[in-house]
Amino acid sequence: MTSELTIGFLPLVDACLPILAREHGFAEEEGISLRMVKDVSWATVLDRLLYGHSDAAHLVAPLAIATTLGRGRPAQSLSVPFVLGLNGNAVTVRPEIADVIGVSGKLTDPSEAGAKLALLARERKFAGKPLRFGVVHRHSSHNYMLRYWLASCGIVPDRDVEMETVPPPFCADALESGDVDAICVGEPWNSVAVEKGAGRIVLATAQIWRRGVEKVLAMREPVLEQRRSTVEGLIRAMRKAGKHFIDPENWDVNAQILSRSEYLDGDAKLIRHAISDRLLLEAGGEPVEYPDFMFQYREAANFPWVSQAQWLYSQMVRWEALEYSIEDAAKAGRVFRPDVYRSALSGTGDPLPSANSKVEGSLTQPTAVGAQQGDITLSNNRFFDGRVFDPADIPGYLASLP
Repeated sequence: MTSELTIGFLPLVDACLPILAREHGFAEEEGISLRMVKDVSWATVLDRLLYGHSDAAHLVAPLAIATTLGRGRPAQSLSVPFVLGLNGNAVTVRPEIADVIGVSGKLTDPSEAGAKLALLARERKFAGKPLRFGVVHRHSSHNYMLRYWLASCGIVPDRDVEMETVPPPFCADALESGDVDAICVGEPWNSVAVEKGAGRIVLATAQIWRRGVEKVLAMREPVLEQRRSTVEGLIRAMRKAGKHFIDPENWDVNAQILSRSEYLDGDAKLIRHAISDRLLLEAGGEPVEYPDFMFQYREAANFPWVSQAQWLYSQMVRWEALEYSIEDAAKAGRVFRPDVYRSALSGTGDPLPSANSKVEGSLTQPTAVGAQQGDITLSNNRFFDGRVFDPADIPGYLASLP
């Protein structure tokens, strides 16, 4: 018997795994019929999920935590049994700003670019025209990663620069019109801005946090519990889709699928650039390779580490001037469901870590870690400023931040 799941998503390359699970028959092999519903903003994706119009959602990870904690609306418990990918975002700035902070034809060093940006931010603020950054949602990893970078470089968000919410499909237009001076968004919208001549990509968010958690599969907790076996089948299907996605032989066909009107409705060439970790940084230039720009499969990339959820909670506390709460930290951690992921893949041979949490940002070289199943080697996962996040001491971590 076939079970149907409706999944809400935004037109972004990192919505690829459920789409490709559907298109390549991996979901069907698990007895699942997937119906994909495209929206234009994270707010509408979330509304559709909370009102029961969808069973699951391609969602920015912090929004699942904020919703569970009741930030901005009455609390509803969401669960994340699967991480759809790490990284995949970039910072694109208007050409005149790129001339000041960037180097033509390559991604800039985040510390060097940040130091130059700090000088420009002070000049613009003194002139009464502060720099304005567009982020896709207040509760997004884009917002937190961008703020982390700015603050570490001596720029105080909301004081030295302005932050504005712009849904991903409108980011390139906002940059072109001058409504914002910079955007932090997922692909293909940075590349669309470059193609328009509206901006230049200066930074990949993977340069800020090499293994930063990005989009997730989110569900209402009661739905997950009611449909647990179907969800576990979907996890297996999406792992197969991830293996297919990263194979260079499949890049062309997958770019074509994602470019279709019902999905991203975009340029297959630009989508292929993102899939292959090659970015067109400026109009008329040659694509530049940045390994692991998108990270969809290796090193247990889809495993919902509790420590990732708790880092996101730490940034929520930091940027919303909240009191740290040990109860809320635990509740944020419980949004990520490694137990469901383990249950889905147990016995398949798919690598499973032995731990549910880890110290984030602590590795500079490939390191073998304990595994419940298979072998796992984790690579560089550093933050650009060298800080590490120990989930056992969130207050200490928060106290150490600028």
